[in-house]
Amino acid sequence: MHISQSGVSAQIRQLERELGAELFDRSARTATLTAAGAAALAPARAALAAARAALAAAEAVGQAVGDVSGVIRGRITVGMVVGRTVTPLFDALAAFHRAHPGVEIALLEDNSDRLVQGVRAGTVDVALIGTATAAPAGLEALTIVSERLVVAVPPDHPLARRRRVTLRDLADHPVICMPAGTGLRTVFDQACAARRVRPVIALQAGAADAMADLAARGPGVAVLSESMAESYRDRLSARVLDDVDIPALLCLVWRAAHGPAVRELLAHGRRAFGCGGLPEPAAAGDDPRDSRAAPPEEQ
Repeated sequence: MHISQSGVSAQIRQLERELGAELFDRSARTATLTAAGAAALAPARAALAAARAALAAAEAVGQAVGDVSGVIRGRITVGMVVGRTVTPLFDALAAFHRAHPGVEIALLEDNSDRLVQGVRAGTVDVALIGTATAAPAGLEALTIVSERLVVAVPPDHPLARRRRVTLRDLADHPVICMPAGTGLRTVFDQACAARRVRPVIALQAGAADAMADLAARGPGVAVLSESMAESYRDRLSARVLDDVDIPALLCLVWRAAHGPAVRELLAHGRRAFGCGGLPEPAAAGDDPRDSRAAPPEEQ
């Protein structure tokens, strides 16, 4: 709710004063409903549902007028995986904002698993995620990047002198990897499971810069994607993990039922990422909720 515990308590006590009855029994370690609180619960839930419906209806009025006039309004939440600076995404957001200044854009950074959950729940409209599968179940997806995993080490590291590096070669070296829930880690874990290899994950970092800095200092070998490792070739040598067949994918994902704001943003994304030749998302099943703000409790 983004409200402190003391703030919630103050609001509840104010409500109790207005109603003239205590709603919670606070005599025990945990608060429980009093008889008055139990009686108030169902009407309170009904009032909250009515308030949500009224808010959605009010927002739908503006959206309906915008649809007729060709003006897109509202709010769109865009997710971006942590640890990646993806310039084309920023280019797409800037171009979208210039074309549709009436749409408020919120940018959210998180790991890929939580972003996918947000898209499914409707709290995130479009997300750029790392993944091992082209389309997470139940979502539409556009693959932006497909590349191999590499191990990044200092030039004087034993692995830097090898022409081929496999997962089993990592058994003698501590590994620096992204945390669980990120696309890169999912690919690495799946590849290790397929080869029945159990590497020692010594360090985890959510940003490629941190992983590269650690690897350059020698406490472990960093597992990165090819494009990520390219940024550190001045101090790290990259070797493709030869026996990892699963590609690391960077994808835009969204729900099949989407509104005009999502459709327009995806069009800008295709242009920014150079994917103009790929099919456009279907307009069927447009849901105006996708171009509006999520209810406050879902933020």
